[in-house]
Amino acid sequence: MTGTIDARLAELKIELPDAPMPAANYVPYVISGSMLYVSGQISQNAAGLITGKVGAGLDTAAGAAAARQCALSLIAQAKAACGGDLDRIARVVKLVGFVNSTPEFIDQPQVINGASDLFVEVFGDAGRHARSAVSAGSLPRGVAVEIEAIFELR
Repeated sequence: MTGTIDARLAELKIELPDAPMPAANYVPYVISGSMLYVSGQISQNAAGLITGKVGAGLDTAAGAAAARQCALSLIAQAKAACGGDLDRIARVVKLVGFVNSTPEFIDQPQVINGASDLFVEVFGDAGRHARSAVSAGSLPRGVAVEIEAIFELR
């Protein structure tokens, strides 16, 4: 039986990627009580890593598209953590987004909106969350964006 969130993803024509494996000595997620903590997911798609620096080679829209890809990986990790049942997600609690950007770039919130908007599209009001959006001088593997998330489970 397809759950409500899976049906919403299908309606939006969104296909989740496979949950990425950790790139170092950490786990992709931790469940503690009713909270799910998902490790930072880097910007990547089927073609590979989305790299570059926003403000030098990447514009805000490209950064937001990279953030959306991070959100897809976050949802894929959450689905894996929930044994395939995204309806166990009661709400998206918080995102922390890092934007690989130049010192002069000041639109980090608009970049991370690429992820925030997707969570609201998929989870509705339960997708609205607290958030930080900060600049980073560099990110692992030269990616444009990395985002971590906290979810509340049912």
